Amino acid sequence: MIDHTFVDDKLRGQGVANQLVKAVVDKAREDHKTIIPLCPFAKGQFERNPEYADVWRK
Repeated sequence: MIDHTFVDDKLRGQGVANQLVKAVVDKAREDHKTIIPLCPFAKGQFERNPEYADVWRK
């Protein structure tokens, strides 16, 4: 479950949050797990990236 994402103000606008979500997705795939994206940012990433569908537990 992704319940919150946080990126320091100094790193905002650099795609760091996107990289964070992608890293979690990659790890879930490695571990054969699914993800419930409760965090609004993470959920938006799942909605915009159909390639995450295999790990999205709806």
